[in-house]
Amino acid sequence: RSKIEVRAAELSDVEALTRLYANRNAYSQTLQLPFQSLEVWRKRLTHNDDRQHTLVATVAGDVVGNLGLTRFTRPRRAHVGKIGMAVRDDWQGKGVGSALLAAAVELADNWLGLRRLELSVYTDNARAIALYRKFGFEVEGTHRADALRDGQYVDSFSMARLIEGPRIIQPRK
Repeated sequence: RSKIEVRAAELSDVEALTRLYANRNAYSQTLQLPFQSLEVWRKRLTHNDDRQHTLVATVAGDVVGNLGLTRFTRPRRAHVGKIGMAVRDDWQGKGVGSALLAAAVELADNWLGLRRLELSVYTDNARAIALYRKFGFEVEGTHRADALRDGQYVDSFSMARLIEGPRIIQPRK
């Protein structure tokens, strides 16, 4: 089994990200549209700022997954980040989502100081829901008829992961 590596997305990943989101599950299980152009991803990657963290999972240099973590900037929501992710259809169930989510949680908890991570997931996406639960996300509510998918409105769960109180590092003895 090949090693999954997670790194920051680069402008050179534009074609790979466009191909990833051309996969049926990648666009039907997210809010992405089919038939996205290279220019859509080029704009997303060139307009990243310090509140947007775009990660890719690679295997042998091939992009097999993507995760975006957006930090909110409004003062009363500055402790919150929102996650969106997708894994290439042929790599689902092989640890890519876990690798991406582990990297995002590490970044959020230990480097950005976020206390709350939020995401939305369709209620029929059992595999993704199980992954999010594994990382401590809990369902907070259901959004009925939340998004249009294949001509039908589908429900989604609002899920979040909270860290209570500040972490205190104990001095080494």
